Amino acid sequence: MSRTTPLMLQVVTGDPRPIARQITDGIKRAIAGGELTAGAALPSVRGLATQLSVNPNTVAKAYAELTTEGWLESRQGLGVFVAQQRQRLSNAERTRRLDEAVDRFVGDVIGLDFPAEKVVDRVADELSRFAPKKSA
Repeated sequence: MSRTTPLMLQVVTGDPRPIARQITDGIKRAIAGGELTAGAALPSVRGLATQLSVNPNTVAKAYAELTTEGWLESRQGLGVFVAQQRQRLSNAERTRRLDEAVDRFVGDVIGLDFPAEKVVDRVADELSRFAPKKSA
């Protein structure tokens, strides 16, 4: 039986995102940041629900969404695992989702009245945290 990789996730009650979205975002960040690697076993639905003190249906919904998007794969009788890179989304789908995310992001930050340069710099800083680590 595969050993599960502990997830350092939190759900924040004051966060405007639904709990399932907080979970999917956290897992995506862990994968993009290298904390979770391809083939890593995730906690069971019940296990993660207990860890986060949320309803198991919420975790199941997050896992299902991530599986549909190609981030995770479910192996019957074995559990849920981080998918191999090749199983992820097509270029067209990635582009479509990027466009949607940018539209949502711009809609959210436009009213904050920051100069565009500051927003771009902040986004670049955040993305650089998830760039692959270069080995010496």
